[in-house]
Amino acid sequence: MEENLIPAHELSGGDLLFSIIATLVLMIFSAFFAGAETAMTGASRARMHQLEKDGDKGAKHVNWLMAHREQMVGSMLLGNTFVNIASSSLVTSVVLTLFGSAGMAGGVILTTVLVLIFCEVLPKTYAITNPDNTALRLARSVRFSVRAFSPVVNAVAWIVAMILRAMGVKSQGLVEDREEAEEAAHEELRGAIDLHHIQGAVQTVDRNMLGGILDLKDLQVADSMIHRKNMVMLDADLPPEDVLDRVLSQPHTRLPVYKGDPDNIIGVLHAKDLLRALSRAQGNLKSVNLMSLVAKPWFIPDTTMLADQLRAFLQRRTHFALVVDEYGALQGLITLEDILEEIVGEIRDEHDLPVSGVRQQADGSTNVDGWVTIRELNRAMNWSLPDEEATTIAGLVIHEAQTIPEVGQVFSFHGFKFEVLRKQRNQITALRIAPVTTETAQTD
Repeated sequence: MEENLIPAHELSGGDLLFSIIATLVLMIFSAFFAGAETAMTGASRARMHQLEKDGDKGAKHVNWLMAHREQMVGSMLLGNTFVNIASSSLVTSVVLTLFGSAGMAGGVILTTVLVLIFCEVLPKTYAITNPDNTALRLARSVRFSVRAFSPVVNAVAWIVAMILRAMGVKSQGLVEDREEAEEAAHEELRGAIDLHHIQGAVQTVDRNMLGGILDLKDLQVADSMIHRKNMVMLDADLPPEDVLDRVLSQPHTRLPVYKGDPDNIIGVLHAKDLLRALSRAQGNLKSVNLMSLVAKPWFIPDTTMLADQLRAFLQRRTHFALVVDEYGALQGLITLEDILEEIVGEIRDEHDLPVSGVRQQADGSTNVDGWVTIRELNRAMNWSLPDEEATTIAGLVIHEAQTIPEVGQVFSFHGFKFEVLRKQRNQITALRIAPVTTETAQTD
C-alpha cells in the first residue's frame, strides 16, 4: 500500500541519473526565463532603438519583444512556472529514492534553496547588473519562446479577462492613449536626465538645456514674454532725430512703434531698415519717411504654447511678435531669442545691458528684482521654486501670501525666507531671498 503512495522509491539507477540530469537542465531553463524577463524589462529602450538603427540584429529582436511586452512577460512566467514545478517534482523523487520518506522535509528545503539561488537570485542579479548586454544575447531565444508559448499565453489572458469581466472589472486596452504615452515618454526622459545628473554623468548646464526643451510644450508665451512695462517703444510723433537717437541707444534691433496711446501699436521698426534708408538718403534724416519703414505688427495670444510659437517663428521667418490678452490688450512681446533662452539660458552679447535682476549678497542672501521670472531664478541659483501658479518671483510671493505685502514684511515658504525690500503701488519691485535655516524655522 505504501509503495503505491510513494512510487518514487521504485526509480532504477538509470531513472535516477536521468532525473538528476533532467533537474539540472530544467534549472538552467528556469534561470534563462527569470534572467531573460529581468533583462528585457530593464534594458534601455533608447539604446536598443539606436542600435537597431545602426543595424544590430539583436537589438531588433529586443525592440520587438519590448513592443510585445505583455506576451513576453506572460511567456517568461509560463516557462519559469512550468520548469520550476517540474524540477521540484524531480528533486523530490530523487530525494525520496535516496533517503526515503524521512528525507521529504530535506527535499523541500533543498529544492527551495536550489531554485532560489540558481533559478531566481543569481540570474536576475546578473541581468539587473548587465541588462542591455544580457537582453541582446538572449533576444533571439526569447522571441522564439514567445512565439512558441503564444497560444497558451493568449488563452490564459482571455480566461483572466473573462474572470475580471464577471467580477465587474473593466480591463484597459493594451494601447495607451496618445497623450498619456507622450506624457509618460517626457517624464521618462526627465527622470533619466535627472538621474544621470545626480550620478555626475550629465552636467548642470546640459541638464538645464535638455529640461528646457521638454518644458516648451508646457509653457505659454506669457511665461517667457517681455512684459509691457519693460518694453522699449517708439512714439510715431517723435522728431526723426529723436527716433534715431532712441534706436541707437537701445540694444534691441526691433522696436514697436505706437501712435498716441502706447497700446495702439501701428508697426515695428527694424534698426537695419532705418540705417539703410539713412544711407540711401546720404545722411539726410529729414528726407527719410519713417512710417514707410515700419513693418506690420504680428499679434499673438498670450496663451500660445512656446513650442507652437517656435514653429511659427521658423515658418514665418520672423523673430518678433506682440502678445495680447483675450481682450486684445497689449501684454508684452516675445522674440525667438526669448524662446531659445528657455533652452540654453540667458543669451548676452556685447550690446546687452548688464542687468540681470539677481544680486547675491555677502551674507548668503540674494536680492532679486520683482520682475525676474521664477524659471530664470531657479536656473541662476540652482533652486527649485514652483512656477505653476506664478511667472515672476513677485507673483509667487503674492500668491503664497494671499495678499499684497508691505515693505519690510517677511514670509517663509518652500524652504526660503522672502523679505519685501521695495514696492511701487501694488507692485513688489525688490525682494531679499535667503534659505530658511533650522534656527529661523524654529523662530518663525
